[in-house]
Parts: sequence; structure tokens; C-alpha cells
Amino acid sequence: MKNKIINIEPEILSGEPLFYGTRIPMKNLFDYIETGETLENFLGDFPSVTREQALNLFESAEELLIENISGK
Repeated sequence: MKNKIINIEPEILSGEPLFYGTRIPMKNLFDYIETGETLENFLGDFPSVTREQALNLFESAEELLIENISGK
């Protein structure tokens, strides 16, 4: 079982999905990648996010996309 990677609390950043144990919005990682930045740059700029958390987020996103496409 994967470690917790998402934290959503209405009192913290208006309930935006955060990396668990941080105040870093998950959207930040996608924004970095979208603009051509590397995972290493993201992790360097947000050291409270672990490589494992970031990779688990990508894996979870991939699984959701596959489920959505295949209709499962």
C-alpha cells in the first residue's frame, strides 16, 4: 500500500490538495512539469516533498487516467 500522498483540509489553503505533511499544493508539481522544469528542480525548490511522494502522485494520476480511458 502506498504511503499517504494527499492531504485536503478546508482550513489549509482553502482545501487545495497538498502533499501530505506539507503545505505544498500538488498542482505546483504539475505546473513545474508543464513549463518544462524537471522533477529534480521541483524537489530542490520544495525540499519538504519527497521523491517518493512525487512519483506516487504521477503513478496515481496514471492509474486514474487508465481507469478513465478503459471505463473501469
